[in-house]
Amino acid sequence: MTMEIIKTLHSSLAYVALAVLFLAVANAIIGLVGNKVFTMTKDLRISLFAMILCHIQLLVGLILYFVSANGLNAIKELGMGGLNSAARLLAVEHPFINIIALVLITIGWSRHKKFVEGNKKFKSIAMFYGIGLILILSRIPWGQWFS
Repeated sequence: MTMEIIKTLHSSLAYVALAVLFLAVANAIIGLVGNKVFTMTKDLRISLFAMILCHIQLLVGLILYFVSANGLNAIKELGMGGLNSAARLLAVEHPFINIIALVLITIGWSRHKKFVEGNKKFKSIAMFYGIGLILILSRIPWGQWFS
């Protein structure tokens, strides 16, 4: 029963994390293109909230990875060569690419803090969060997520 709760949390939180991450990327692009001032009340909070949600999503996903039959247990049971493409997506590609995406998002957050100019702040967030978003979207197990 606990496994189902973790799996449901991971799937449900994904919608929120992706929506806020998309909002952060869109906000950064609009701010960059519109040559806007980076504000602490809106721009900083959207970016920070996106990063925090993505990190929480990663933590839930890592818990699921270690307790689920589709994660590390699949590799132990079948070996890397025994995984079919769907199993490999869940056990290897999805966690690996999402960790890389989170590293990039975190780099974007850290880099934006070093800049004073709004354009550079927006550019750092748009670039790193955007690449992170693309990576995350590329490795979502869409068929299993909607079933």
